[in-house]
Amino acid sequence: MTGERGGDAATEFDPVAFLAEAVPVASHESPDAMRTLLVDTLADHGVEARVDAAGTVRATRRADGGTGAGETDGDSADSPGEVADPHLVLNTHIDTVPPHVAFERTVDAEGNEAIRGRGACDAKGPLTALLAGFLAVEPARGAVTLAVTADEETASTGADALVRGRDADHPDGPVDPVDGDLYLVGEPTDCDVCVAARGRFEGTLTLAGAAAHAAEPASGVNAVAALEDALAAVRGFDDDRAAHPMLGAPTLVPTGATGGEATNQVPAAATLTLDRRSVPPETAEGYREALAAAVREAVADEVGVSFDLADRSTPFLEAFDTDPDHPLVSATRDAARAAGGDADGEVRPFGAATEASYFSPAPTVVFGPGHLADDAGAVAHSEREYVRVDRVRDAAEAVRRAVETLVG
Repeated sequence: MTGERGGDAATEFDPVAFLAEAVPVASHESPDAMRTLLVDTLADHGVEARVDAAGTVRATRRADGGTGAGETDGDSADSPGEVADPHLVLNTHIDTVPPHVAFERTVDAEGNEAIRGRGACDAKGPLTALLAGFLAVEPARGAVTLAVTADEETASTGADALVRGRDADHPDGPVDPVDGDLYLVGEPTDCDVCVAARGRFEGTLTLAGAAAHAAEPASGVNAVAALEDALAAVRGFDDDRAAHPMLGAPTLVPTGATGGEATNQVPAAATLTLDRRSVPPETAEGYREALAAAVREAVADEVGVSFDLADRSTPFLEAFDTDPDHPLVSATRDAARAAGGDADGEVRPFGAATEASYFSPAPTVVFGPGHLADDAGAVAHSEREYVRVDRVRDAAEAVRRAVETLVG
């Protein structure tokens, strides 16, 4: 093993040593080995963790006498939006996308050392930073929970269970909700403080007509021809919508179309696949209803219209935003600047949909070392995935400072 884990609870956590141990652990097919490493690491530092029925690793540290559930007991807070006895949740994931990319440690021409391999920045680097802050701070008020899910890249059942919980009738067993007041979600932001992100919805618009011989087109209802009016409705769907102050305008993109069964037949059905990148306050159901109504108004009365979102066992990753002036944001921003310099801590949107949306409308920030992409191209989910060692240390120190401010 690369990391030094001697079983002494007093051993100081070394974020770079942990990350160098974690990245070689393949977690694109199964999170089991990585989950074991995380639980063992927590135990080596004197923290008992449990794995809930959704596969999430959970550990909590509470202040003596504190409720750890966000109750203020009537205590006043120092500033608007602040919770006097907060429950801070540190969340990220241990699963990675395929294929596994082998671990490598490199130094570039400018002397920057990097850890390369699958998960280096998405999201074992951010996990390392959250773990460092969790282990370093003894809460003086409220509580801090580390909650690390195992299927963010696929179904997000772990995050869904954290938020909504599960009763005893669930086939995989019950899960108690985490009930946090503040959420710090680990993703590669290059130590910027991301307070908003677009959501993503996928759906299929179906137009129903009536089949007929192509020689007598008026005797049928041409569903493919109706796509012309449907597409016009799609193009104009957002014409009257105001842009989000941070995320800009939403997008709606046709990504596929089908229709017709024979070349000499008026087609009775046509489908259009649509990709939606939403901004607050739009919800998945609100979008579905509005899109169906807009197309219904645009096409001929004799054309049937239905619009269905893609089937998911968990909610879509919706858009979210957090007030940039919230104490969680300012604490994370100030901590990032103190740890890495004034260039860090920019308050901005995150570039991808994320499980952070599950925790909203509770105040939620996305933060961590690494990039989704750099000047040379894609980083996360690519064959060149990496994170700089100095940025891992900066992020770990920033999380420590932020946790200290919020519950220390």
